[in-house]
Amino acid sequence: MNLTGLMATLKEFATMDVDALFAAKQQVVGLDIGSRAIKLVQIKELKGKYILQKFGIKQLEPEVIVDGTVMDAGRVIDAIKELIQEQGVKVKNVALSVSGHAVIVKKINLPQTPDDQMEAKVKEAAEQYIPFDINEVNLDWFVLNPEEKTEDGQAQMGVLLVAAKKDKVNELTEIARGAGLIPKVLDVDAFAIENMYSINYETKPEELTALVNVGASVMNVNIIKGNVSVFTRDIAVGGHRYAEALQRDLGVTAEEAEAAQQGKLKEGLDATTVKGIVDGINAEVASEIARTVDYFKSVGTDAGDVTKIVLCGGCAKVAGLVAQLTERMGVPVEVANPFNQVDIAQSGLDQAVLADVAPQVAVGVGLAIRMIGDR
Repeated sequence: MNLTGLMATLKEFATMDVDALFAAKQQVVGLDIGSRAIKLVQIKELKGKYILQKFGIKQLEPEVIVDGTVMDAGRVIDAIKELIQEQGVKVKNVALSVSGHAVIVKKINLPQTPDDQMEAKVKEAAEQYIPFDINEVNLDWFVLNPEEKTEDGQAQMGVLLVAAKKDKVNELTEIARGAGLIPKVLDVDAFAIENMYSINYETKPEELTALVNVGASVMNVNIIKGNVSVFTRDIAVGGHRYAEALQRDLGVTAEEAEAAQQGKLKEGLDATTVKGIVDGINAEVASEIARTVDYFKSVGTDAGDVTKIVLCGGCAKVAGLVAQLTERMGVPVEVANPFNQVDIAQSGLDQAVLADVAPQVAVGVGLAIRMIGDR
C-alpha cells in the first residue's frame, strides 16, 4: 500500500468546502507556506506523466513567519496574491501542508474494527497518544495493515494516526481564502516529500531510505521502506540556525548570511571563518539526523539500516552539509531533484535557474500532484 499523500483531507477540514472529501478527482495547486518563502507549484498529470505548468517562489522577510507561526497574515496573503498574478494561475483549488509542533503522526495498533466504527475507535485511541486536548485537533488515519497479529496471535490492525491542531489548520485556511483560493487538501510536509520522491525515483521493496527536508525552522524526517512510510519525526532545527550564527558572528545582514551559507561570500568575508561557522551548524543538523535514525532503529517494528539519505528543502544545498552527513552516517547522501521525472520543457522556465532552486520546492511538488478526492 502506498502511503504517499496520507492526509487526503482532514475530517473537519473537508467540511469547509462542499464535496472536498467525496469529489471526483480534480487538479489542485500546491502551496507550501514556509517560514522564509512561499512556493507555488502547478503540475498536470497526463497518461501517467507529470508536466510542470506553473512555478514560483516569493521570499518572506524573517519577521513575517517566526518558527512556523504567522506573525503577519496580511503580508503572507499579499505574497500569495503576487505569486498567483505573476504566474498567471487560474486554478483556485489548493493543497496545503502542516508540520512541526502543530501535527503529530503516530503508528498505533487497534483491534479489528468495522469501517463504520473506525472514527469512534480512532478518537478513543487518540486520547491516549495525543498530548493536546482531543477537541483542539483534527484527526485523520490510514490503515497500514488490516491483518497484523499481536505477540499472542490475536488479530489487530496497524493504523497510522495523524492529528493536526485546529488553530493551525484554521490559520492556513484563512490565509488561502484571503488570497482568493479554495483550500481542498491538507497534507503533512513529511508525506508530501514522500509523494514527491515516489514519482521521481525508483524504490526497492526492502530498502530503507531517509527523506530529510531541511526547512527554515523545522526539519522533517520520513523513513520509508520501499515506498511506504515507516517512521516520521519533525525536529525544531532548521536553516535559521545558519543565518543566526552567521549574522551574530560576522555582523552581516540576513541576505548576506543566506548567500554565505550557500558559499557565496560578499567581499571582505573570510572564507575560512565562514566555513567554520557553517560546518558547526552542519554538525548539529547531521547529529539530529543521526539521532533520529538511531531512535528509529531502537523502536521501529521495521527497524534496520538506512541505506540512503535524500536531502531537500531550502538548506539541502548548504555548503558542506552533504559531505559531513555522508561521513557521519556512512551511507550515500544526495540532494533531491523534485523535477527528476517531471517534464519542465513546457513551463518556459530557465532550466539552470529551476535546477538551482529545485530542492526548495519538494513539498510544493508533493502537494501539486495531489488530486481532490484521492487518498
